[in-house]
Amino acid sequence: MKTNLSALTSSTTNLSASQATNDLRAIKPPLVIPSGWEWLWWTLGILAFVALTYFAWRWWQKRRRQTSPIVIVPPHVRARQKLKEALALMNQPRLFCILVSDTVRVYLEERFNFHAPDRTTEEFLHELQATDLLTPGQKNGLGEFLTRCDLVKFARYEPGRAELQELHASALQLVDETEPVLPENTAHRESLIKDHVQS
Repeated sequence: MKTNLSALTSSTTNLSASQATNDLRAIKPPLVIPSGWEWLWWTLGILAFVALTYFAWRWWQKRRRQTSPIVIVPPHVRARQKLKEALALMNQPRLFCILVSDTVRVYLEERFNFHAPDRTTEEFLHELQATDLLTPGQKNGLGEFLTRCDLVKFARYEPGRAELQELHASALQLVDETEPVLPENTAHRESLIKDHVQS
């Protein structure tokens, strides 16, 4: 008898414990079980984004190169433009002579590969005499031109307007005489460049 009573007591104890655990609770949401393919979709999405960015960048670079071509202005065209700008400085002889002589020196360096801007007038004329790139008349005219400009720049000589115009004409003549002879189709392209520079 003792055994039945103890079994009955233990079953009621188990029953009350199971009733306590059967209280109402909220329903849990369904559990998402990953399929294992998410990493593939994320990788494909990132690769597609990188590819689109790369092709957009290449398209933009190509378009930029097409819209802004580099215009190479020949030295004689730049020199004429600078000499034209120098005319505005006729009332300031020193600044006028600095601009005109520097323009001629830079032009000769670009045209004939002389190192004119880095040297004194004497050094430059000495180097010039050793070359056959200019005629003897051009060499003498250039020597006289640079000497007269140096008088204004360094000796504070005040030339008149007629003398400044003469200096300008002599610089322009040197550029005209030494500009390269171009074939006909290149001459047309150069006239387009001149128009571009002047506008």
